[in-house]
Amino acid sequence: MEVVTMTQQHESESYEVVVIGGGAAGLSAALVLGRARVRTLVIDAGEPRNAPAAHMQGYLTRDGMAPGEFLAVGRAEVAGYGVELVEDRVVDVVRGEDFTVTLASDGRTVRARRLVVATGLRDELPEIPGVAEQFGRDVLHCPFCHGWEVRDRAFGVLASTPASVHQALLVARWSEDVTLFLHTVREDELTEEDRRRLGGAGVTVVPGEVESLTTEADRLSGVRLTNGTTYARETVFVAPRPVPRNALFESLGTELTETPFGTYPKVDATGLTTVPGVWAAGNAIGFGEQVIHAASGGYRAATAIVADLVFG
Repeated sequence: MEVVTMTQQHESESYEVVVIGGGAAGLSAALVLGRARVRTLVIDAGEPRNAPAAHMQGYLTRDGMAPGEFLAVGRAEVAGYGVELVEDRVVDVVRGEDFTVTLASDGRTVRARRLVVATGLRDELPEIPGVAEQFGRDVLHCPFCHGWEVRDRAFGVLASTPASVHQALLVARWSEDVTLFLHTVREDELTEEDRRRLGGAGVTVVPGEVESLTTEADRLSGVRLTNGTTYARETVFVAPRPVPRNALFESLGTELTETPFGTYPKVDATGLTTVPGVWAAGNAIGFGEQVIHAASGGYRAATAIVADLVFG
């Protein structure tokens, strides 16, 4: 499939809809828009959140598919309906009678009557040697995404807050050998209820700060504490700090809402933000929007946009 470059387009070319972000949410929206004969442009920077993972799970009929393959098939499908795709980054959006979208590569602009912002988020990992290197393989954050593939292994859970107790209890569904490493969490921060539930689930609690993850033959082998003790582990679960990509929402004046997992645009059931004509979908609206949820959100946004173009 050919990706359109900006040199192939006229400056400030107009579209009915510009989709910013070409992951599951953006491509799903583009597919529905293309099928509705809406002139659509997708602009994607090529930085999908699930890029470190070898496979994605839990998506009916696509379970186990590689994320890159999923996106390649999606791009080919939307291109078949006349949707244009550009590999670039959006650096600014100005709201006027239409929306003026500025691209990073050469400062060119395109205009759009409606926008779908599906720019996702970035996972900020604990700064512990070995975590980033193994993330997406033996270091994971979502048991629903990868728990089946690592079932019955020796699990570690790296605590970042007392709420990590919840993660340890959850992953115990997939293994009977789970150790919660308190890391920077003090033992006295655990409640009696925490201790009772962890004990009931068979989760071992280890105090002390984690120094690094150890590897053998490029696979995770253990968790080393600063006191020199190493615990053999095959899989470690972490809780990354989600960093939403809100720059475009902020420049548009979109109302944002604080959540325990970051600040996101306020949206209605279709993904419409508080700025007329701007929809959001996927991880741009929340930490827990997995691939199948993101695709659903893109679909809902697109159908609302088509109705808005007709009746708005």
